[in-house]
Amino acid sequence: MSAADADDAVLYEVTPSGVAIVTLNRPDRLNAWGPDMAGPFYAAIDRAEQDPAIKVIVMTGRGRAFCAGAHLGAPGSAGRVGESLESAGGKSVADLVGERPPHFVTELRKPVIAAINGPCVGIGFTQALMCDVRFAAAGAKFGAVFARRGLIAEFGVSWILPRLVGWGVALDLLLSGRTFLADEAARLGLVKEVVPPEDLLGRVLEYAEDIAGYCSPTAMAVIKRQAYGDATRDVVTATADAEALMWEALPRTDVLEGIVSFLQKRPPQFPSLTDA
Repeated sequence: MSAADADDAVLYEVTPSGVAIVTLNRPDRLNAWGPDMAGPFYAAIDRAEQDPAIKVIVMTGRGRAFCAGAHLGAPGSAGRVGESLESAGGKSVADLVGERPPHFVTELRKPVIAAINGPCVGIGFTQALMCDVRFAAAGAKFGAVFARRGLIAEFGVSWILPRLVGWGVALDLLLSGRTFLADEAARLGLVKEVVPPEDLLGRVLEYAEDIAGYCSPTAMAVIKRQAYGDATRDVVTATADAEALMWEALPRTDVLEGIVSFLQKRPPQFPSLTDA
């Protein structure tokens, strides 16, 4: 694959309101995840994370799929897949998914919103669950299909899924490997809203731009760290940490601006993360 081909595996756009749109761009294979996509994806996420003008990151797929799992090759390539699986024993996670596991998204300071426009399966399912908020197009298919491929619950899905839907539902989805539609995903709490396909990106951008315009970047960064960090802590420790973080927050200009802008009935002008 040429450098030009690799470079367009992931598209990067920025809205005037400070939302970065990261689009998986292999529609011919339903945006199935592969090494050609991993590097550009991480580069796009890093670009958004490091840019002080970016407040929110949106992840989506081009065409009719979000991400249909790992790229196993074209039809008729079973022999090559078998050969690669036989040699997989000596490989690291980086060889399979790129330089980072999907949970790195939870460690970003900025909110990441998934606009799930179509099939969201396997590693695509795991990647979507690691996003902070998810919207889905009506009719989008989901699936933790690992057991049906002879695989285990890979790359952190066994950690995130029970925390989103509870142990019973998580075990149903993981053990059965069944596919289910966006409406069920919403009922289970996996997605915030189900939107007509033609309206999905517009609705997600509306939500993202509201956050970008009205929420403190520093506050959101701390809240993300609290939410994911407290998932493995007891309530006493989490509460004590929250109290310490509150005292750190009070002297910041964000708090004064948040209160004054509310009283003056105007949009807040919060400093960026690098300025905070």
